[in-house]
Amino acid sequence: MRVNATAFGNKIAKLRRKARMTQKELAVKLNVSDKAVSKWENGGGYPEITMLPALSEILGVSIDYLFKGDAHGIAIAGNILVDVVNIIDKYPQKNMLCNILKTTYAVGGCVPNTIINLAKIDSDMFLTAIGKVGEDENGRYVISQLRKYGVDVSGIKADASEITASSNVMSEEVSGERTFFYTSGANSSFDVDDVDIDSLDCSILHVGYIRLLETLDKKDEEYGRRMARLLAKAQAKGIKTSVDAISREGENVADEIIPTLKYCNYAILNEIESCAVTGLSPRNADGSISVENIKATMEQFIEFGVKDKVIVHCCEAGFSLDSDGKFVVVPSLKLPDGFIKGSVGAGDAYAAACLYGLYKDFDDEHLLEFAAAAAACNLMEPDSVSGMKNREEIEKLNKMYERRTL
Repeated sequence: MRVNATAFGNKIAKLRRKARMTQKELAVKLNVSDKAVSKWENGGGYPEITMLPALSEILGVSIDYLFKGDAHGIAIAGNILVDVVNIIDKYPQKNMLCNILKTTYAVGGCVPNTIINLAKIDSDMFLTAIGKVGEDENGRYVISQLRKYGVDVSGIKADASEITASSNVMSEEVSGERTFFYTSGANSSFDVDDVDIDSLDCSILHVGYIRLLETLDKKDEEYGRRMARLLAKAQAKGIKTSVDAISREGENVADEIIPTLKYCNYAILNEIESCAVTGLSPRNADGSISVENIKATMEQFIEFGVKDKVIVHCCEAGFSLDSDGKFVVVPSLKLPDGFIKGSVGAGDAYAAACLYGLYKDFDDEHLLEFAAAAAACNLMEPDSVSGMKNREEIEKLNKMYERRTL
């Protein structure tokens, strides 16, 4: 029955945090000292066998699960911020006025968006958030929101010398198209050493966004970029790695992204971000999506070193290419008029569903269908996470509407 003490301790810690208990609160329920709980969680020993029934009941799992169940889950690292979402009647020309119809506040960035969506898809998943915030009201707000969903926030560092990053989002009411005005804050100093790889217990580490994490985007003599160094360390520990990028104007896109791909198992990007690397146009002259150029771009990503799978998504479809050359296209759902309330975080919702499908070993077609339906859920609300549904509801939505014709 004995298993690795560190693995056992990590599982106890994850289950405790998921139940939103402190070590002291768990200790009181078990009638032991908080030092004993700390010792277990740090891999220094095991509880007495007579405590296991009570421990399993408190944590809501079977005794067998404590020793055998898969508790690795998914970790999301990188960009963390607060979104101030403004719904506007239309985007104005320079020096002109538009009307702000509604303003809401929400968490934003790769880490909160992706991980909360994952928690809503499957509340039983073990999820770990990694990044930096300021020691300020916005930082405390982000952490409190993540804790509401049972996310392990022990990997988020609060930096007193920085403010929490924020983004003012202008989202058109009818089209859902949006523009971002961003303050990088603590994200700008997030680096390799801020991730405790040795104690990281996950099956997949997803990091985003490339091109919006100033320190991780810096050059590295050995790995090309600091982001690549982080991914290499995770892979060396047996963790599968995944990345996302940001749609941002600027030069040297290829130089910033290509070095990381060698250390990726998965790359999940939209058509703009991916084709900016290869220089191919994602669209034809008539504005339709260029499946040919999307596929050629994905093939180059495999050549650049992505080990398992490249996923590219756009409003019309999702595309998957495995390292063995299997290419799959699944059109998006044809949504009725009035369905879309906003598109903030739609890419993160799609990525979250992809990560879930990868973790659960969905086949490629199912994965892309599931991701398209999850993204559609996101579009039902103006912020980045409120629209997401659980797995069963997403699967139902997937069958509710027809698909687009490419």
